[in-house]
Amino acid sequence: MDGGITHIKTWNILYPAYINSKKTIAEGRRISASKACENPTALEIGDCCGHLKIPFAIEIDKAYSRDFMQVGRVRVMLKRPDGSLHNPLVSSKKQLMLRVAELVPRHPGRMKKQEAAVSASNVAPSKPGKGGKKKR
Repeated sequence: MDGGITHIKTWNILYPAYINSKKTIAEGRRISASKACENPTALEIGDCCGHLKIPFAIEIDKAYSRDFMQVGRVRVMLKRPDGSLHNPLVSSKKQLMLRVAELVPRHPGRMKKQEAAVSASNVAPSKPGKGGKKKR
């Protein structure tokens, strides 16, 4: 990495809440809900930054102050020390959030979870006509 780990404190920070479609703006979402993704993790965001060829560091021990139950944040280096961009397609933090939110649903780890959920729901079909209100 050409920026060096010593300057990591100057990198931009991305919390998963910034691109979580389940959050409200008051809870920390920074992009529109329609463009956001569902429950991203710091690891998925980091992988997406790697895919975009943007240097990143995952800080798994850190938590977002508005939602301290979700741990992890990602530090990203959008610009080199000379001011040039690492990825010409990503010139701002906002653009990075939008690009990462597009990529997270296609994350390989997520694809496996979805396949497992689909196969699990097909295994045990529920019985029709059972449940609902009890007769008195």
